[in-house]
Amino acid sequence: MSKKGDRRREAIVAAAARMFWRNGFASTSLAEIAKEAEVPQGNMFYYYRSKADLALAVADIFVDETRSLISEAEAETADPRQRIRFLLARLGQSNASRVEKGCPISAAVRDFRQSAPEASARAAHSFELIVGFIGRELQKTGPRPSIAMARARSVVVEWQGGIALAHAFGDMTVLAESLRRAEQSLHFGA
Repeated sequence: MSKKGDRRREAIVAAAARMFWRNGFASTSLAEIAKEAEVPQGNMFYYYRSKADLALAVADIFVDETRSLISEAEAETADPRQRIRFLLARLGQSNASRVEKGCPISAAVRDFRQSAPEASARAAHSFELIVGFIGRELQKTGPRPSIAMARARSVVVEWQGGIALAHAFGDMTVLAESLRRAEQSLHFGA
């Protein structure tokens, strides 16, 4: 595909991600995405055959961004505790948008489930990657694999619950407290 085609494809996916997060998957039309992406509506089917295909491309962005975040944490330090702290700090950098709009990944998992189940599963893979990373790093500090994975899941539950409540209350403090509790719950070395 040409560079112009690549740019258009990227613009379409970025517009879709924003609009799905802001308006919901079911409430967003391909025509609205085309307008937001500044792509002629007739060209949309050249890039994406269906809204479900577009949802899959959005989910791929979530997975790619999650992998990139994990790679950054791994490159930051060899210490597993610091890697997890780095990841949690980076997750906290998006607190303002999460308070305003909720979590785009959990929204995608929920919203894509009926009409685009493959995209829903792909978006959920972002959470699997985070849990897996935290679990592997925790195992390096001593806990058995089952304990490490349970703690890793509880970190993600705490973070996602914090996002939901912070969004509901419109209160950044709720999410900041949730991330602090998530880190404290890790019991490094125990």
